Amino acid sequence: MFNNRPVIGIMPLYDKEKDSFWMHPGYMKGLQKQGAITLMLPMTNDVHDLNYFLKECDGFLIPGGQDVDPSSYKANKSEKCGETCIGRDLMDQYIIKKCYEMDKPLLGICRGIQIMNVTFGGSLFQDIESEYNSNVKHLMVKPYNRVQHRVDISGPLKDLIGETNIGVNSYHHQAVKDVASIFDVMATSEDGLVEGIYIKDKKFIWGIQWHPELSYITFDESEKIFRAFIKACKK
Repeated sequence: MFNNRPVIGIMPLYDKEKDSFWMHPGYMKGLQKQGAITLMLPMTNDVHDLNYFLKECDGFLIPGGQDVDPSSYKANKSEKCGETCIGRDLMDQYIIKKCYEMDKPLLGICRGIQIMNVTFGGSLFQDIESEYNSNVKHLMVKPYNRVQHRVDISGPLKDLIGETNIGVNSYHHQAVKDVASIFDVMATSEDGLVEGIYIKDKKFIWGIQWHPELSYITFDESEKIFRAFIKACKK
C-alpha cells in the first residue's frame, strides 16, 4: 500500500514473435480508475523475485494471453489448441497458489480463470467450437465494449451487481470444463459454460471469463468488479 493506494501486480503478456513483454492498457487503466497503483511484473520463475512481488503487492491480476498448455491438466494437446507459454503458466500457478495461502486478493480474467481452475486440479475445453455443442459465439469481433452474450450470475457476483443475469463481451476459444473442487461457480453463460468462479472464505479470489478491461467505461458491471477487487486489496 502506498499513500492508501493498493499496489496491484499484473502478470505480463508475452509476444513470442517479437520476444517482448507488453500490457493491454485497459487492465491498468481500469484498476487505476479505482485508485490502484499498477505494476506489470517481469516474466520469471525465479521464486525469490516472485516472493518479493508477493510481499510488496496488495493484490494480483491475471490477464489474458496464450492458451494454457494442456500438460498443466494432464491432457494431450489437440490440433485446435493454440500457442502456449509454459513459462507464463508456471509463473501464474505459483502466484495463484501463494495468493490462496496468503489470502491475498486475486482476479483472473479470460485466461486468468482458466489457469486458476487448472492450478487447483480442474480442466479445460481446448477449443469450444470443436469440443462443446453451442450456438453462442464466444469469440467476438470488434468492437469489444458491447454485449456478445448473457450470463446468469449468483453468489458474491450477484450480491455485487444486484442482478441475476447480465450481458458480457466475450473473446475466448478455451473454457473451463471440469471445475476444480475448491471453487464455486458464480456465472454461467447461455449455453451452460462456466464463466465465473470464486473461493469461499477467502478475501477475494475470483475468476471471470469475459473482459472488464475492454468494457469498464461502458458497462457499470465491469467497473463494479474492478472496484470490488480494489476494495478487497485495501483490507
